[in-house]
Amino acid sequence: MRAILAAIFISVFVSGPLAAQDQKIEAIENVISSQLDAFLKDDFATAFTFASPNIRSLFGSPDRFGMMVRQGYPMVWRPADVQYVGVEDGPGFKMQKVLITDQNGARHLLGYAMIQTPEGWQINGVQILRAPEVGA
Repeated sequence: MRAILAAIFISVFVSGPLAAQDQKIEAIENVISSQLDAFLKDDFATAFTFASPNIRSLFGSPDRFGMMVRQGYPMVWRPADVQYVGVEDGPGFKMQKVLITDQNGARHLLGYAMIQTPEGWQINGVQILRAPEVGA
């Protein structure tokens, strides 16, 4: 009987934090997916709302933000495929790694710096990471 109670206690104690972590990851992925959907529609005003206050301040307007994305991150503007490949903790942020295949079939590994704000998770920057290895 003690073993059953211990197993239940451990299950409840461990599953609570895991469920909360899963919800954070899902929320982060939803923000990135929503921004990518807005880019596909050339709706830069909506895409801009997923950016952190720092990013919005840096670019000042959805049009300037959209121009930067089109010129500097064409794989983000027009992805052919998106895969979420893991989240890492950073100092004051979460780094969501995203593998994006562009319209030409090239694969790009990006790191999305995600911060928690009063409005929820927001994108505080995107970094192009090393190119993924090509399988043999």
